[in-house]
Amino acid sequence: MTTDTLEQELVDLLDDWGRAIVSDDADRIAAFMDDDWAIVSWTGITSRDDFLAVVRSGALGHTRMEGVGERRVRVLGDVAWLSVRVLSTAQYGGRDIDADEWTTDVFARRPDGWRCVLTHITPAAD
Repeated sequence: MTTDTLEQELVDLLDDWGRAIVSDDADRIAAFMDDDWAIVSWTGITSRDDFLAVVRSGALGHTRMEGVGERRVRVLGDVAWLSVRVLSTAQYGGRDIDADEWTTDVFARRPDGWRCVLTHITPAAD
């Protein structure tokens, strides 16, 4: 597989994961995550289990998850990371929350495919 092909595969995977997040289907979302996945944000670190529990409860949902601009993809053996600006709309606590964030997702190649092991998000400057 060429570098360009692998990078496109990872971009497609990230886009598919975004569609899974918008589906609000916790099992579909979980299929992209490693068992030890966590998300790091300005509020701290949230585990995979805690994140998925909030989705399953219906307390957190999404209607938009859109990467904008060029995606930066780097691959080092069985580890890859993708950085992109993301526009999203979440529903939490009964209200819509629009976000403009820089995200970096770190993927590890597993026997059954690439799985995200870490997501880091930070608000984009206005």
